[in-house]
Amino acid sequence: MFLFPPEKVHCFVAVLLRLLFAIPGMSSLFRSIYCIRHPSLERELFGLHFPNPVGIAAGFDKEAKLYSQLGHFGFGHIEIGTVTPLGQPGNPKPRLFRLPEDKALINRMGFNNQGLQAVISNLGNKKRTTIIGGNIGKNTLTPNESATQDYCRCFEALFDYVDYFVVNVSCPNIADLSRLQNRDELLSLLLALQAINRSKPCSKPVLLKISPDLTEEQLDEVIEISGLTGLSGLIATNTSSRRDGLTTGQAEVEAIGNGGLSGKPLQQKSLRAISYLHRKSGGKIPVIAAGGIFTASDAMEALRAGASLVQVYTGFVYEGPAIARRINKSIVKASRVSQV
Repeated sequence: MFLFPPEKVHCFVAVLLRLLFAIPGMSSLFRSIYCIRHPSLERELFGLHFPNPVGIAAGFDKEAKLYSQLGHFGFGHIEIGTVTPLGQPGNPKPRLFRLPEDKALINRMGFNNQGLQAVISNLGNKKRTTIIGGNIGKNTLTPNESATQDYCRCFEALFDYVDYFVVNVSCPNIADLSRLQNRDELLSLLLALQAINRSKPCSKPVLLKISPDLTEEQLDEVIEISGLTGLSGLIATNTSSRRDGLTTGQAEVEAIGNGGLSGKPLQQKSLRAISYLHRKSGGKIPVIAAGGIFTASDAMEALRAGASLVQVYTGFVYEGPAIARRINKSIVKASRVSQV
């Protein structure tokens, strides 16, 4: 599949999965192969029961078309989105690039999705068997001064359809979005969302996805804002706008241009953020690890650093459909060893 453009491969795989699982008996077959159930895998986090700690990060199932199928590969949760109020095509193609030497991807998708109503239709028409997270953002043409309205609109509309929310203000592929990470702007946005949340009969967990490029001073601000707004947790991390430490030649990287870097080069950045957040918060802020998780040892290292759950995306692309099974098997094995 790496012989073909990555975005076309992604679309082909999506169609293939929907066709494959339309065949009677395929769901049960795949669950028997890939799904592992064991008490040591179960996690209770921000009021939700996760059957295992391995999930799919946002970006793979942007419009909630594949979460049922992905659940049969052993993932404990699926994060859909990023969802914006109105559908938008995203940035011009090509906008997704592989860096095989680095086990990485660069994308500048630009929040391409069909919008709230399409996502709600997809979520409402399928049987729910997997924990679903809703990753929300603003439309590209919405100025930052009006961004809160976009996030609140997504939050309100998706409230009855997802189990938790993720506020995405750290994607490097939307112009000026990073300004929303500034303390005052971010505080105002999160307080507005939590006001809606508290008005509901039963509130939902709200998480913030942070950039891997934040300094320790900025991470301290994140911890402060988490306390002031009552966030349920953090996701560390989003993609990076930096290109340091790559094996791929500089000329090839420069030819690709702008975009968010994901995959193996983010592993140490993600671990640094997880460890720092866990230590400075005294373990009081749950963290979901995302970035550079390819193997069972990668996942175990993130969990030891203080993560409560892990998410994969680029690792899923490079390592294949058995990635959750391998990680979960390793966790079960480690739990048995610790009990001896």
